[in-house]
Amino acid sequence: MSKEISIKKYNKKYEDMLFDLIEQEGEEWKDYWEGENKLKYQKALKSSVSYLLFEGKKLCGYARCRDDAGYGVYIYDLLVDKAYRGNEYGCMLMEHVCKEYQNETVYVLGDVYPYYEKLGYKKEGIIYIVKEK
Repeated sequence: MSKEISIKKYNKKYEDMLFDLIEQEGEEWKDYWEGENKLKYQKALKSSVSYLLFEGKKLCGYARCRDDAGYGVYIYDLLVDKAYRGNEYGCMLMEHVCKEYQNETVYVLGDVYPYYEKLGYKKEGIIYIVKEK
């Protein structure tokens, strides 16, 4: 049986689902959901473009991006639910961003360097350039 995978643009109706996913990550992601930080992140979501990956109706991951007016598109946040890792969902999200911004260079910011290296992304200083395979 094949999995029904869809990627949708974030909007407010998905907010509770998204924060549930982020909170599941616990201590490492508390700067996004704990106390006043949640309000800051809600504001960041409004000024960003985010994509949500669903397996059926289950939110499994997301990517939050910003277009820097011709200087590139930056993926600030990439998260896949621990139970769904290993299914290439992170890669699918980043490739989706590449398709949405075909005329821009897409960069990913973060500290999961071995993951980006495994995907074959080119390191550019302390960030990686995302390319479709």
